[in-house]
Amino acid sequence: MGKAKQSLVEVRNLKKYFEVQKSFFGRSSTLLKAVDDVSFTISKGETFGLVGESGCGKSTIGRTLLKLYEPTGGDILYDGKSISSLKHKEMMPYRKKMQMIFQDPYASLDPRLTIAEIVGDPLVVHNIYQGKDRIDRVKELIELVGLKADHLNRYPHEFSGGQRQRIGIARALAVEPEFIVCDEPISALDVSIQAQVVNMLEELQERFGLTYLFVSHDLSMVRHISHKVGVMYLGSLVEYADVNELYTNMQHPYTRALLSAVPIADPDTAEQSERIHLQGDVPSPMNPPSGCTFRTRCPYAMSKCAEETPKLRDMGNGHMVACHLIE
Repeated sequence: MGKAKQSLVEVRNLKKYFEVQKSFFGRSSTLLKAVDDVSFTISKGETFGLVGESGCGKSTIGRTLLKLYEPTGGDILYDGKSISSLKHKEMMPYRKKMQMIFQDPYASLDPRLTIAEIVGDPLVVHNIYQGKDRIDRVKELIELVGLKADHLNRYPHEFSGGQRQRIGIARALAVEPEFIVCDEPISALDVSIQAQVVNMLEELQERFGLTYLFVSHDLSMVRHISHKVGVMYLGSLVEYADVNELYTNMQHPYTRALLSAVPIADPDTAEQSERIHLQGDVPSPMNPPSGCTFRTRCPYAMSKCAEETPKLRDMGNGHMVACHLIE
């Protein structure tokens, strides 16, 4: 047997609720449950892919792991140490270890700053590399992501979407992090550029031993880059497993429906494959259904599904499924 990989990020019963409406007296009257009781582990050097429909809580998980959002409940462990309740100053050493690549490569770059200032800003914040060493480090980073040193005095609007995302990646790498949240890093890019960016992320992971949380709605790309994959629905994790196990032996009805929508290049295979059409709309996270949140769209829903929330169960080989049908 091979040696078990050491976990870097461990999420235990994570919750993130937002107050979206207050009563006249200032008491919270409505909560949006963006993330509700989610648990998973990311091993060092691996990529954990997170998939699901828009609004299911994928990006909120990423931002909460980095403490850009304060968790409402649960625990986040980084390298075995809880960071959930750490204050700003206590989080600073972890800020250096944990970085983020944002979805929109233009909105995430300050249009008033040059590329040299944008990429060099994390070095200033963490007070590493001084004078000429800092300039050399910025040049090294920009060349690492496939751009040229003479680009450094330009502004974000002078670059294409793919180039701007490369700048965002260079900024994330500036402080030599161990863990990077990739929040739909290719969704705003042209299809012809997406593969280039994903291949670069894989090369950087191999070179520097990086660990990724890769958030995306592109199921084909997630399968390509991930070691493990988790499926989100309405703030909850309904299934996760090793990538090959999940894509060849999906158990949850929602996972089956989601993966049946992936386009197949071979026309003959595509014609034979069954497309699962879900009925109804995704419920509001402000008023989720009782029990299993998927039951209102599930063709196999039973009375138990309305009464009891299913817990993640190990089906073997770390394949976790939350469904009353599978017990």
